[in-house]
Formats: sequence, C-alpha cells, structure tokens
Amino acid sequence: MPIIKSAKKALRQSKRRNERNVAYKNKVNKTKKIIHKSLVAKEADKAKADLVVFFKAVDKAAKKKVIHKNKANRLKSRLAKKVKNL
Repeated sequence: MPIIKSAKKALRQSKRRNERNVAYKNKVNKTKKIIHKSLVAKEADKAKADLVVFFKAVDKAAKKKVIHKNKANRLKSRLAKKVKNL
C-alpha cells in the first residue's frame, strides 16, 4: 500500500479509472453478444437495431481511449458486414 499522500491519491484515481474503463468494455462486449445472438437466430431487424447501440458503445470507448480507434473501426466493420450478409 502507498505511504506517500500523492501515491494514495494516484491509487484512488487509478481504481476509479479502471472501473470506468471496465464498464465501457463490458458495454461493448454485451452489445456484441446480443448482436451475435440475433445473427444466430436470423433476426435481421433486431440485429440492425442492436448494431446502432453497438456502434455508439464502441465509439464512446474509442473516444475515451479505452480501445484504440482502429480496433473500434475494425469491430464495427466486421459486425456490420455480418449483419449485411444476413
């Protein structure tokens, strides 16, 4: 455990940021799983509606630098292609 006051503050900040980053990643993964379930069930309308939510989650995570912007674009592109081919 940190002893110095600034190290204690840095630890508190790090924990808060980690919780926030994990929340962003979880949102991306949950929406991704929902879309995959729609793809398996061949529900194109539901998949398209969920794709908008997924895009929003991925863009927000990329904006907050939780994931890299190129990874965000790659994820969006791959899922959009799967939904389009459905």
